[in-house]
Amino acid sequence: MPLALVTGGAGFIGSHLVEGLLARDYKVRVLDNFSTGRRENLASVLTKVELLEGSVANLTTARSAMRNVDVVFHQAALPSVPRSVKNPLESNEINITGTLNVLVAARDAGVKRVVYAASSAVYGNQPTLPKVETMTPDPLSPYAIGKLAGEMYARAFTQLYGLSTVSLRYFNVFGPRQDPTTQYAGVIAKFMTCALESKPYPVYGDGEQSRDFTYVANVVEANIRAAESTIAGAPLINIAYGERTTLNQIIKILNELTGQKLSVDYGPERAGDVKHSHADVTLAGKLIGYEPMVNLREGLKRTLEWYRQQ
Repeated sequence: MPLALVTGGAGFIGSHLVEGLLARDYKVRVLDNFSTGRRENLASVLTKVELLEGSVANLTTARSAMRNVDVVFHQAALPSVPRSVKNPLESNEINITGTLNVLVAARDAGVKRVVYAASSAVYGNQPTLPKVETMTPDPLSPYAIGKLAGEMYARAFTQLYGLSTVSLRYFNVFGPRQDPTTQYAGVIAKFMTCALESKPYPVYGDGEQSRDFTYVANVVEANIRAAESTIAGAPLINIAYGERTTLNQIIKILNELTGQKLSVDYGPERAGDVKHSHADVTLAGKLIGYEPMVNLREGLKRTLEWYRQQ
């Protein structure tokens, strides 16, 4: 059985990935410092995984986590554009230094492949849609810069040291376990709380901004395919649903799913926010056989169900 290390494995996406790997008969080690990850995210699998508490920002910790590891899924990061704008140094330490530590430790431990959680934030506000991997990046925030630096380090480690890497550019992932309580929460997590508490939906701007919302199960599938594929080089791959949806459309679907007609609280636009985001996922299909399995409406339905039970 191959041993997979999931950095940030107690986080929203990381914990789903841990479950997906266990279901495919991987042995799993999790490294998390619980700054944004939560133990309860791993409650159902705690007896089946090896859990290390620590940060990727510490090279010694990263090295000890790599022992006998076959493949690394590097999910650990300080998410959120606004948080990085507020504290660029913290963002830099976790997202850039942390990624470099993971790559150095993986190289020295003889890891077969590192699958890196990159981000669509690297595209910035370019008007061209859909976003295709060959576009010149235009990062607008410390978070986006950190994610881009991680991609470039991954590619350099492939070219210089022969460490196999794949960078997956996630687009607006949502699903169960996304924390709605922080000020940096994803918009869908916040909307879920509003839908269940019958409160107005808070929207920055006119609600016509669009995103390529991607259900978390699709991202898990993409990660495992990226790890198991025979691709060479250090490819950058968009991972998304491949369609764009406005916030107003999301609200309409949630109102339908909950049988309500909740109002919307429109406010001023937020600095650094991208207006439209839409991914071309052709390359993902070609290189790793990726096809999104769960559509937006079904994903929203499953997510709503989870929040209901909490």
